[in-house]
Amino acid sequence: MTMDTLFSALGEYWTLILVIFALIAASAFFSGSETALTAASRARMHSLSNQGDKRAGLVSLLIERRDRLIGALLIGNNLVNILASSLTTSLFLGLFGDSGVAIATLVMTVVLVIFSEVLPKSWAISSPDRFALTVAPFVRVFVLVVGPLSSLVNFIVRGLLAIFGLSLSKEAPMLSAHEELRGAVDLLHREGSVVKADRDRLGGVLDLGELEVSDIMIHRTAMRGVNADDPPEAAVRAVLESPYTRMPLWRGSTDNIIGVVHAKDLLRALAEPNVESNNLEIVKIAQKPWFVPDTTNLKDQLAAFLRRKVHFAVVVDEYGEVQGIVTLEDIIEEIVGDISDEHDLEIQGVRQEADGSIVVDGTVPIRDLNRALDWNLPDEEATTIAGLVIHESKSIPEERQAFTFYGKRFIVMKREKNRITKLRIRPAEEADKQT
Repeated sequence: MTMDTLFSALGEYWTLILVIFALIAASAFFSGSETALTAASRARMHSLSNQGDKRAGLVSLLIERRDRLIGALLIGNNLVNILASSLTTSLFLGLFGDSGVAIATLVMTVVLVIFSEVLPKSWAISSPDRFALTVAPFVRVFVLVVGPLSSLVNFIVRGLLAIFGLSLSKEAPMLSAHEELRGAVDLLHREGSVVKADRDRLGGVLDLGELEVSDIMIHRTAMRGVNADDPPEAAVRAVLESPYTRMPLWRGSTDNIIGVVHAKDLLRALAEPNVESNNLEIVKIAQKPWFVPDTTNLKDQLAAFLRRKVHFAVVVDEYGEVQGIVTLEDIIEEIVGDISDEHDLEIQGVRQEADGSIVVDGTVPIRDLNRALDWNLPDEEATTIAGLVIHESKSIPEERQAFTFYGKRFIVMKREKNRITKLRIRPAEEADKQT
């Protein structure tokens, strides 16, 4: 067939050619709409809808019935693809005879893949929210028309899956809302959209319900208190020299806490006439102690602090024995952190050496170390770094013993009785090079 003959034949089929191009454009619309609407941010659409954007409301409405939406778009996409391929085959049969089937198959495969799949989906995924807002009014109309057919298709699909013991309607989401939020924040941090400090604060809020008071309390071995049997001058000096505004008051032993001394109450009492540090009755100015179980999660404890309008609680175990103390500030620090600069190590008990290793007190919480150094050491089985080493080694290590786990080399530097008091930590790769 000569070129003149070919153009003459194409002139006779110009209407058919326009219909084919229109079907290809419709296929691109359905493919792009499916990608954009499934990738659109539900949170952003909800926010825009609250601001009065009606198109965002349509997107939210469509996403609520995702199965109906995808079913309708797939029906429309397959319908126009099949029709476009059939008309193209008919056109090429008229132009090239029997060889037109092979030519039509080749041409339509290339055209549909490029212009009806890859191009519109790439466009849609590059800006899904904007694309979804644009196509939502048109898709809404199409879903209303084809919706009943889509529901029928979904009903048939559910019936077929039920034969194999699967139920779409009863499937629970694989991730909880907290896990989805955490995953989104971590992803945005890796992409550079969220800085480390913000990621840590958001993670701290999400972790409150998973942590217990025992995970963040000041252990009784590190607890500073006031002995009610000490001379008044010694008690006053202990309170005024302490960096804390509240201190537990004990008598006989630290397990017998009889009150909480507030520095302001002490100063107020000393300002009274005829009251001196040598005749002050510190027991009378102490507040009643508040005891909380060590298994209380931080979310409940924070709510209790705010409800009772107090900042200090004594932590006890199931037998009523004192385990430590917890303050409102301790819980707040789990959210905002206590690191002023994400590159500086300002945790108490952590020191970076010139060789790049980290010297850590055994009592340093694993969570604080992870937050400061952007590590991922597990804190499910142990709270402190010493506890982690003991848990992983299944023993009480001796001094100079070394262990490697979770990509880090842990060297026991100092041990007192059965407690690991100081460790050196460095990346396992660096430790291997030095050996």
